[in-house]
Parts: sequence; structure tokens; C-alpha cells
Amino acid sequence: MNLADRLHTVAGRLGGRAVLTLDEAELTYGVLDELSARLAGLLRCRGIVAGDRVAIMLPNVPEFGVVYYGVLRIGAVVVPLDPLLKRREIAAYLGDCGARLLIAWHAFAETAEAGSAGTKADCFFVVPEEFRRLLRGVPAEHDIAVMDADDTAVIHYTSGTTGRPKGVELTHANLAGNAATVAHMHALGVDDVVLGALPLYHTFGQTCSLNATVHAGARLTLLRRFEPGRALEVIRRDGVTVFQGVPTMYIALLDHPGASDMSMLRVCTSGGAALPLDVLRAYESRFGCQIIEGYGLSETSPVAATNRGGHGRRPGSIGWPIRGVEMKVVDEEGREAPHGEIGEIVIRGPNVMKGYWNNPAATAEAIRDGWFHTGDLGRVDEDGFFFLVDRRRDVIIRGGYTVYPREVEEVLYEHPAVRQAAVLGVPHPELGEEIEAVVAVREPVSGEELRDFARERVAAYKYPRHISFVDELPVSHTGKILKRALTASRVSYIESNRLTN
Repeated sequence: MNLADRLHTVAGRLGGRAVLTLDEAELTYGVLDELSARLAGLLRCRGIVAGDRVAIMLPNVPEFGVVYYGVLRIGAVVVPLDPLLKRREIAAYLGDCGARLLIAWHAFAETAEAGSAGTKADCFFVVPEEFRRLLRGVPAEHDIAVMDADDTAVIHYTSGTTGRPKGVELTHANLAGNAATVAHMHALGVDDVVLGALPLYHTFGQTCSLNATVHAGARLTLLRRFEPGRALEVIRRDGVTVFQGVPTMYIALLDHPGASDMSMLRVCTSGGAALPLDVLRAYESRFGCQIIEGYGLSETSPVAATNRGGHGRRPGSIGWPIRGVEMKVVDEEGREAPHGEIGEIVIRGPNVMKGYWNNPAATAEAIRDGWFHTGDLGRVDEDGFFFLVDRRRDVIIRGGYTVYPREVEEVLYEHPAVRQAAVLGVPHPELGEEIEAVVAVREPVSGEELRDFARERVAAYKYPRHISFVDELPVSHTGKILKRALTASRVSYIESNRLTN
């Protein structure tokens, strides 16, 4: 088994049909298969072998597919990185996985080089026209490495409450099975055009957009960056039939003056965060297209549950488990909770990760007795529909992007004026949550200075937009900052230096 096998198989049947497009740029199945084989040949020439980790830091461009399937083709492991990462973040991920090579988009060359300095990874930069010319001169690696189903295909990085990056190991079987299930559930076929607005470096976009599209022989039309007016233009121009998005995208479309009837969309799916019911109803009423909500995590490849059409849908819920997957809600003792009672959602099935890269302790904590413990709180009704209630951890979901407070707090603590820091998610009408830092300082400092300090050190969606100053943060007897107490009584704190931009 190799995830790249599916591309090769479909290319043999639909070689002349487009698979990846970005405005005027187009790759057919045949060309994508050939270029990925040449990329595999290039990797061989650079000494990359099966099992080596190759990091890729590319935006939503057709070259992403070339590199992704080329790395998989020789049995190497893809480590997708957000192109917006800063030097320190890149260095942490490359160092943790021991990547041999970082393949980055040319526009991010300076940051990529700085981040890879001091690691084992060489850098290779993708410049579109030069990339094609280079690959034309490389012998193609037509053989596809034979992999075991349990061999690691991709490592997706996510951070825990400890702040240490955790690499989610997803196998060829995890990803191939999840992509096939998504394609089947949404009846994707050769005549479908999927809007590629989700970032391909993220597991949602990678499985549900890229791999599911290839599995079905459909076409993925890419957006480098979601902007509602541009998305509407591409939907109409390219005859998009399937729109996969996060709640902020649907909210942005509702607010856009040029939005009108979009009943040409056959399927709309939403994930990444809970979709407000009012948004769902307004969207469906205005545009005539039903939104199907689902649920998953990087650790579940990612799809674990989803609503279905017709009677298989309950607005406000995350639906029921997908084919072959079991889910239940358990109490603190691990016993299954009665219908309607809130507990932790746990998952078992072929979509659950192999484990966390080089982190057996975290793996053992997350997967117990065969069940993956999500840390998410939910409930299930009498009809088997699951509802996501809250997150046990303090993770912030900002516009569909996951932000880990500890990571941002560590950056704030680097500033000499900061004595205590707590990063929280605060409600936001469009993004779902916005990021706020509550700090106690040892010397005068402006909110603008702290915000700029953080912005220079983390990706653009991570830095705190709001900064509040307090005399002391509430702490436990052991010195741990009590975020729950802080959140509950936040209005009593001094917020005279609050930032809103």
C-alpha cells in the first residue's frame, strides 16, 4: 500500500483530465503523475530514501501535489508545514522530526533558510517555471515504493498544553481510507470540481480536498488565500460543485455584497470549528445550498464523524461516526456516559493515528485500551447524533486555525517586562474566537510593543490582538495560573490598555 498508488491508478484512466488548477495554471492527472515521478527521481539523486522525513512548506499551488505525491512515491515521509511559520517554529519542527530536506516556496526562502540553519535539513526552493525545467531534466522514478499499511506517510505537527511540538503520525492506511470514505460520502465523481480553499498543509485540506479529489478522479481548483469575492469568482468561473470550508469562510460569504444564489453547489461541508446555527440557517436560506457539518482532529486523519444528507442530518450536531469508526462519550472513570450527559469524546477505528512521533508517553496518554481520547467534551442524543460541547484543553480555534496558548505565552515571557502571562480565547462574531493575552508586568510597557513583539515571532494568526494588564494573575497553591478563574472574572480586571486591532 502507498497513498501515491491512487494517483498513478487514476492517471492511467483519466490521464488527460485536469486534477489541479490555479487560474490559468493546470495539471492533468497524467502530468501530475509524471512530475511526481520526476520529483521522486530528484529526491533519489539527493540521497533521500524510504523513511526519511521531507518537510514541505508550500502554499495552495499545483506544485504542492507534485511534491506531496513525489515524496510519498519513494516511501519517504511528508512533514507539511504552514508557510506562515516563523524561524523559531520551523526550527522546532525540523529538529523534532530530523527532516533531511525542506522544500519551500521561493517567496519564503529567507525564513526557511533561517529556520533550517542548525538542523539536519537542506533547503530546496520551488520557483514555478524553474521547477518544471529542472524536473524535465531528471529521470523519472516510475516504481512506487511498496509500503505496509501501518507505515508512516505524513507527520502533522500539533502542540499540546506542554508546549512541546507533537508530530501526529498518520499512516498510508489512515489517509487512504479516510480519503476514500470522504469521496464515498459526498459521492465525488469525475465531473465534480472541488474548491481548494482549505490550506493543503493542514490535514483537513490534505485529506478532504486533495486526496479525496484524486481518489474520485475529480478536479481541485485552488485558492492561494481565501477571500470571499475571489472565492465567488472562482466558484462561478470553474463551475465548482463542492465547497469545503471553515465557519469563517461561510460568514465571510454571507457578508459579501456580491454573494447570491449558489445552488450550483452540490455539497457544502464545514469543519475546523463549530458552525453557529444562525450562520448555517442564513447561508442555506440565502444561497440554497445545504451545509454538512463534520468533526475530526489531526489524530483522526482527520474525519471521525459527519452529518449526512436528508434524515442523516441534525443542525448543530457533528453527526455520527463515519464508516468503520466508533465513537462514544465517557465520564472521568472511562465509563460510557448516558445519552444527553456530557463527557469526553473518544474514538476508535482505522482513522486513528499511529501515535505521536518519538513521544511514547504522549501516545500512551492519548490512546488507552485502543481508544483515542480527544480531550473534547460532548454528548450524544438518543438517535446517535453527537454534539460538541467544549474543549477540555485551552486550545483556541481562531478562524479555523488552531492556536496553542502555551506557545504564545512562552514568546511573551521572553519579553523582559513580562512577569506573568496567560493567553485566552475570547468570543468573536466572525472568527469564533480571538486571542487575548492577560499580562502582569515588572516594568512599564505598552500593549502595542508586546503585540508587535509576539507578531515578529509567531505566525500571523497566532499573536494576541487584545492585551490586558493586571496587577496579578490568579494562581493555585502550586503556582499554576488559573485560567478558568481568570476567564470567569475577567471583567473585574484592568483593561485600560486593551488593543482591538
